[in-house]
Amino acid sequence: AVQLVESGGGSVQAGGSLRLSCAASGDSANRNSMAWFRQAPGQEREGVAVIFTPVRTTYYADSVKGRFTISLNNDKTTVYLQMNSLKPEDTAMYYCAATLGTWVSLRPTDYRYWGQGTQVTVSS
Repeated sequence: AVQLVESGGGSVQAGGSLRLSCAASGDSANRNSMAWFRQAPGQEREGVAVIFTPVRTTYYADSVKGRFTISLNNDKTTVYLQMNSLKPEDTAMYYCAATLGTWVSLRPTDYRYWGQGTQVTVSS
């Protein structure tokens, strides 16, 4: 099994920045794809960014491309999401997810393990 714990959420004004962290533990073989998703009230869960850890390939949703950066620490135990130029529409609960994957995916159904989430609120 894999355990994921997110941190770093909070409230910022539009244009500000936040960095989310996701600490992963457990079976490393089952978390070679690690991603960030978000879900706003009344909306479906949306993929934001993913990193395929064996080669550190990344992929982003169009809505965050150029503003968000996903990265991985050296021992592949923590995934970060650096969020810059935040907009009110980025307000959501942000979730870290992991799975044994073959490439980058932003489909929630492809992920087996999920964290509890961290709230991000951006005010105008």
